[in-house]
Amino acid sequence: MRRVHRAIAAATAVAAAATLLLAAPAQAAGNQTTPTSKNHAFEPTLVAWAELSADFLADGPPSGALASPGNGRQGPWDGQVIPGFSAVIDNGDGTFWAQPDNGFGANGNSADFLLRSYLVRPDWQTAQGGSGEIAVERFISYNDRNHVLDFPIVHDATPERLLTGADFDIESAVRAKDGTFWVGEEFGPFLLHFDANGTLLAKPFSLDGAKSPQNPYLQPGETPRVRASRGFEALAASVNGRYLYPIVEGAYADDPDLRRREILEFDTKRGVYTGRSWNYQTDQEPNVIGDAFTVKNDRLLVVERDDFEGDQAVTKRIYEIDLKKTDAEGYVEKSLVFDALRVSNPDGLSAGNGYGTGEVWSLPVQSLETIVQLKNGDLLIANDNNYPGNDARVTGTPDDTEFAVIDLDRTKVEPEQVTVIGHRGASGYRPEHTLASYEQAIVQCADYIEPDVVSTKDGVLVARHENEISGTTDVAAHPEFASRKMTKTIDGVKTTGWFTEDFTFAELRTLRAKERLPQTRPANTAFDGLYVIPTLDEVLDLARHSVSCDGRQIGVYPETKHPSYFDSIGLSLEEPLVAALQANGVDSADAPVIVQSFEVANLKELNGLTDVHLAQLINSSGRPYDFTLAGDARTYADLVKPAGLAEISSYADGIGAEKSVLIPRTPDGRLASPSPVIADAHAAGLDVHGWTFRLENQYLPVEFRSSADPIAPGDLAGEIMVFLDTGMDGIFSDQPDIAATVG
Repeated sequence: MRRVHRAIAAATAVAAAATLLLAAPAQAAGNQTTPTSKNHAFEPTLVAWAELSADFLADGPPSGALASPGNGRQGPWDGQVIPGFSAVIDNGDGTFWAQPDNGFGANGNSADFLLRSYLVRPDWQTAQGGSGEIAVERFISYNDRNHVLDFPIVHDATPERLLTGADFDIESAVRAKDGTFWVGEEFGPFLLHFDANGTLLAKPFSLDGAKSPQNPYLQPGETPRVRASRGFEALAASVNGRYLYPIVEGAYADDPDLRRREILEFDTKRGVYTGRSWNYQTDQEPNVIGDAFTVKNDRLLVVERDDFEGDQAVTKRIYEIDLKKTDAEGYVEKSLVFDALRVSNPDGLSAGNGYGTGEVWSLPVQSLETIVQLKNGDLLIANDNNYPGNDARVTGTPDDTEFAVIDLDRTKVEPEQVTVIGHRGASGYRPEHTLASYEQAIVQCADYIEPDVVSTKDGVLVARHENEISGTTDVAAHPEFASRKMTKTIDGVKTTGWFTEDFTFAELRTLRAKERLPQTRPANTAFDGLYVIPTLDEVLDLARHSVSCDGRQIGVYPETKHPSYFDSIGLSLEEPLVAALQANGVDSADAPVIVQSFEVANLKELNGLTDVHLAQLINSSGRPYDFTLAGDARTYADLVKPAGLAEISSYADGIGAEKSVLIPRTPDGRLASPSPVIADAHAAGLDVHGWTFRLENQYLPVEFRSSADPIAPGDLAGEIMVFLDTGMDGIFSDQPDIAATVG
């Protein structure tokens, strides 16, 4: 229920404001919900939790002699490390088979790591108690004692022929009805079939035409099609066990669409691939597929994750896909089940365990690699901790292995009437116009996320505040692009720097985002250099696969930047924008999309191209640049007079006004009496959204500042309340968590 979410958001907003200048804010508030009806939604809730110490050693010979040291740990260790679990199988009796991967990340450093599956029993910590400890009861060792393999292995000459992390990189597993195990593997990639005691039953099943660099059958001069460590991380089985569904973790090396992941079908009875396959599209190119689990015939749960951890994490999501349903581009439709970065934790489970263990719980580890539906319908997630390198919870301390049980509570939804727009995402907490910023805005209960849209040289629409990118990317640090620095006149203003229209999308993708206002928001600089520049398509995808705190699909509020300029260089923004809306199924009057512009002519053009809502942006000074080009003397001040608003209502549905247009400031910087603009706009049938509401003192009216320090946090909520009391319908804010608590 959104009122509850916003109450949590309020507490987080206060804490974030207090620590704004000291460190990146703690995990923000707001629980993700999955819509089930107009008035109800599912709220993910942590109901049970347990962990295994990262430093636990199982019986066996020393391991990790060549492992990379990290977090104060250096191998070899006197026993077998358990570096988290990449696959978990529910036995239905309180125990689980839990399978680690190949050990230490590469075949070259994992020859002393034995491939096993451990029988574990969690003593769940719940609201009723429990230690929260995972007990390791026994294990089976994967082996080739029957001499099935026809290539050398580490323990070739021993009777047991125990398999190691130098032989295979096992990542996923399902159990057949006869008790045998099918295992998905990455070095091949292979499907491996073991008996109930871990003995290999058949030669590895290869994927024709797709080998990784570590494949033992790779021929001299043969080009690997599967990227290193991007094989079968995920594996699901049909309900009757006849078919397996391995998913290639990353894009094929020769695939022009780097967001495509292939789902294959394997017939266990015949021991062959059936030839049927499906395409899955990730939210963003770097994302990988961590696991899969079949819930019904043709319906799978899929883990999609990024490679970030802690407060850098963006995507740790569980999607459901239906193999019978594809979208207009041929990808399986996916719907969000829950986001592991925001789970309600009313019972305080795992409290004090580090980052992400508060009222809103998260599993912000690098490698979320397990999803299992338990017999009661709850969902189990677990992690590979890449021992000893990951430290998502406590910096400098290796992550433990965690099991978390998520219940999807059905809860009543009470939609709010005030629209909260995450201005360039949650740009007060993450570098603007990154998926991290947009995701953070969604976490913080924004209804819409706002990408500014510009074009690349090859016509790809990307999200940047301006087409000049020296302040928002690391382009200046790329010597290969030094010659592209130049001076241009954009909307009558000479500007020097690097411009998106001089880069192909592929070139732009080599850059990384950085904080645009480092002096104002020093905490955001901790995320500099991490995130790629997203396309408009990726922003639309993220939104349509996300749900707001009141159970509605997240909206997108794109702004066309400098449309007349882009028209003048043959890179019109309007047509590709509409095409992107159509490709994502959001080109309709009831879609949660509002397109905005400071210019008028392109909005009128868009009014004939699309049925989505449009908003005329209004600045506190100047005029639309297309008016300047056309010799039209009218200014923005003229547009907000009754006659101007009447004209706007003929092609747009609302206005986005700079806040001093709505409530001017006195000469000493305080709020004056409201202007008639809101009332006049409403009389013309237009909604009014105000911009931009920011937390720092320098952006606030005098009466809402906390001190003379320009970047210290002030009373943003107080300022917003005054504007809402005048009848403003929506809020553009860099801190959507605070805006949501007021709205």
